[in-house]
Amino acid sequence: MSKKQQPTGPRILVTGGAGKLGKACVADLLAHNYDVFVVDTVPSKEAPGIIADLADFGQTLDALSSVGHEIHAGVAPQAFDAIVHLAAYPTPRQYPDAHLFQNNIMGTYNVFEAARRLGIHQVIWASSETTLGEPFDEAAPYAPVDEDYPLRAKSAYALAKVLMEDMARQFCYQTPDMKLVGLRFSNVMEPSDYAKFPAYNDDPEERKWNMWSYIDARDGAQAIRKAIEWQATGMHAFIIANADTVMSTPSTELMASTFPNVPVKKELGEYETLLSIEKARRVLGYEPEFSWREAKSQQQ
Repeated sequence: MSKKQQPTGPRILVTGGAGKLGKACVADLLAHNYDVFVVDTVPSKEAPGIIADLADFGQTLDALSSVGHEIHAGVAPQAFDAIVHLAAYPTPRQYPDAHLFQNNIMGTYNVFEAARRLGIHQVIWASSETTLGEPFDEAAPYAPVDEDYPLRAKSAYALAKVLMEDMARQFCYQTPDMKLVGLRFSNVMEPSDYAKFPAYNDDPEERKWNMWSYIDARDGAQAIRKAIEWQATGMHAFIIANADTVMSTPSTELMASTFPNVPVKKELGEYETLLSIEKARRVLGYEPEFSWREAKSQQQ
């Protein structure tokens, strides 16, 4: 980026900015003139940053007080206007449960606490659809799933995500002017992943575990930006998914054949997502812009 193109918007630190969702987030923020700094365990190709292990509080405090390759020296009230915390082991059983849980929960605690100490009172972090009781089964209370759904952790990964939300509430109790927003992202996809979607229709059971939901990384990035721009305090959670499912079978038929005993609370659009995004639409102004169906039609 040339000097003439230097961003002039708010300074945002993105943890996990080299990851699947992180790269899309960084690109989206840069495109909207935000000044972005990345913290990850590998270098970012999209923005300046620092390599740090966020499971270590000392490294986290150092990283969050960074300004470029320098340490923040108190020129402004804080080094960053907001933190986007995406760094974590991204899936259940990727590592032994205790190690995964410790890494993810401590990394999030360290980010929350370092941000609070540094006066950075806005953190948008990656919660997860797994907090809602995935994999879904016949015991699911109702569909579409929304933010009133009871949180039910069925893995060490999901347990860490549920506890992060409780922890965020307590941080906001301690520091009332903090804004901590947990985005319960669905299964993150990139356009290159869409080639495998048509095959899902052959066996609805293959993707029933999350009610056939997904989130395009670019729409996930939009949700992050909208959460940053939203004026609020306190802890808030939003389900973030795409507007449609991964299936070519209508959503009403999927529910009737796969979850016949689960109440459907509303009339569904043809391929409407079964992880409700109505709250994110209403409160954040989030509206998905991408769909695997459009990508498929463009290839034909």
